[in-house]
Amino acid sequence: MREQAILFDLDDTLVHCNKYFDFVIDQFVDLMLTWYSGHGLTKQDIRQKQLQIDLAGIQIHGFMPERFPQSFVETYQWFAQHYNRPVSSKEVDWLMQLGHTVYSYTVEPYPLMNETLHNLQQAGHNLFLYTGGDVSIQMKKIKDVGLDQFFQDRIFVTVHKTREFMNTLMQEKQFDRQHTWMIGNSITTDVLPALHAGIHAIHIPVADDWVFNNGTIDVTPKGAFYQLPSLLEVPEAIQSYIKK
Repeated sequence: MREQAILFDLDDTLVHCNKYFDFVIDQFVDLMLTWYSGHGLTKQDIRQKQLQIDLAGIQIHGFMPERFPQSFVETYQWFAQHYNRPVSSKEVDWLMQLGHTVYSYTVEPYPLMNETLHNLQQAGHNLFLYTGGDVSIQMKKIKDVGLDQFFQDRIFVTVHKTREFMNTLMQEKQFDRQHTWMIGNSITTDVLPALHAGIHAIHIPVADDWVFNNGTIDVTPKGAFYQLPSLLEVPEAIQSYIKK
């Protein structure tokens, strides 16, 4: 059996992520409703504007940690101008601090994370971690859940998890594309870059995923492309494909 190079996404593939952002956004919305009481502002108004600003920020800043707190501040400033309400420097500082709390949570692994990685490792495959974000934040998550035992120095972190970066990674690290896989929850940053790079892809959707992760498959796969319900299904799917 030919060994495979298997790249895993981190956030909401191996460990929970989006639920912590949702929790902090809920706190932001509650603050805004308190500060703007009497103005007719709704939860939906706040959520839509924050999402719009956050998504726009990705195009400029990628997954830099400042982007998320800054989306709170810019949302606050937008409504301040809209309702002619003075901007308070104390409130701005409070929102920046609130936004940064999302990075302080101790992450929780997805079910059967260790078992899945162990099975693939025992089968002789080479495991890599390819994640978007700040290096220090992502490495803390990796160490907190013990993922370094599986990936060691085979970890790639970038603030711009794009098709271009994926292709550069394939070239610089000389991956054999016919025997390389990308596994993740995001159509945008995992599946599409993988398929455009000509490698295999496995999509593991999560419930109520971040809108940014949704997308349309606009490329014909050159190899395997599976959508699986959980990590547990990954080893068998890869094994079945390479036996063909």
